[in-house]
Amino acid sequence: MRGGFPVYTEQLQSLLKQNGGVLQTREVARAGIPNIYLAKYVKQGKLERISHGIYLSPDVLEDKMFVLQNRRKRIVFSHDTALYLHDLTDRDPLTYTVTVPTGYNTKNLMLDGLTVFSIKMDLYRVGICTMKTSFGRPIQTYNMERTICDMVRSRNRMDSALLPNALKQYIRRKDKKIFLLMRYSRLFHIESILRPYLEVLL
Repeated sequence: MRGGFPVYTEQLQSLLKQNGGVLQTREVARAGIPNIYLAKYVKQGKLERISHGIYLSPDVLEDKMFVLQNRRKRIVFSHDTALYLHDLTDRDPLTYTVTVPTGYNTKNLMLDGLTVFSIKMDLYRVGICTMKTSFGRPIQTYNMERTICDMVRSRNRMDSALLPNALKQYIRRKDKKIFLLMRYSRLFHIESILRPYLEVLL
C-alpha cells in the first residue's frame, strides 16, 4: 500500500531506529512525513514530546544533554562538564555547565538548572568541537585545551581539586596538544597562571 499512515509509520519507525529513539520535527519534515502523522504517532503513545520539536520513544532513556543542546542551540558544554566528556575527571556532573555568548538571555538556562558562563563572541567560538553523549548523540563542547583554559580562568568558581587533577590526566594523554594549550593560554591571558602548573607536571 502506497500513501497513508502505514507507509508513514514505517518511515517514522526507521527514523527512530536510525536516531536511537529520538525524533526531531525537522528530520520528520525532511523525510516528507506530514505533521498530522507525527501527531497520530504521539496520540497512539508511540512517541512522547519532551521538548519543542523533540520527541522520544517511550522505551528509551532521556538523553538530557542532547535534549538541552537541541532546545538551546547556542550552548556549549564547558568547564567541569567538558572535563567529564573528555575523561579528564571521573566526577559525573550533578548539574551541567555551559558557556554562551555575551548578550544571550541566560535566565531560562538557569531555570533549567544549568551553571552558565558568558564570554564575548570571538572567544566563545574558540575550540568548539562535537562529541557524543553517553547515549551516542552529538553535542557541542570545547576541546581539551580550551577546557583547561576555562578551568584556569574560572578556578575561583570551581572545586579547587578539579584543575590539578584534570591537568595530571591531560599530561598523560597521547592526544594532548601542548602548543595549542599555550596558544589558547595567551589568547585568554592566563599563560602566567597556567605555566607553573605545567612546569611541575612536565
